[in-house]
Amino acid sequence: MTRALYPGTFDPMHNGHVDIAQRAASIFEELVIGVYDAPPKKLLFNTDERVVLVRQALAHLPNCSIVSFTGLTVECARSIDAQVIVRGLRNVADFEFESQIGLANRHMASDIELCCLLSSTEYIYLSSTIVKEVANLDGNISAWVHPVIAEAMQQRYAENAATVPPVETSKQKGVTKSRGKLTHHG
Repeated sequence: MTRALYPGTFDPMHNGHVDIAQRAASIFEELVIGVYDAPPKKLLFNTDERVVLVRQALAHLPNCSIVSFTGLTVECARSIDAQVIVRGLRNVADFEFESQIGLANRHMASDIELCCLLSSTEYIYLSSTIVKEVANLDGNISAWVHPVIAEAMQQRYAENAATVPPVETSKQKGVTKSRGKLTHHG
């Protein structure tokens, strides 16, 4: 039986992730989603919340399970007896990054293969960063995430808004200062 590990932060899991998971689940007999516990970036959801949300988004995949992990991905793969690590590729930058990590992992664990799946064209632009930014600015993310995740994000941003001072506004009426990839150019 071939078991594959699909690792990531999944903060949040978006439909591009779901697409890769579905396709990997159709290739391998068992797919384990590894939710990374302590990435070096600011998270919207804690690990337990992300595990629950991923489980709900992938409930339709009978050969899929979810674990959380800390440390090296190859060590997680070894601990669950995975023979393959699955990664998604959206663009050349992803390819360059994943090939570097893949070669390092190969050096540490030559018995574990890397399987990169190209993103489906409808998700090639999508990232968790974009999903979070649009959701935080009250944009519609329903085409990008599972409904449970959209609801959880809306609730989290509402909670955060209740505890954060209002955003500073410009001297121009109705113009708000914002810092994000989709709110400015240059």
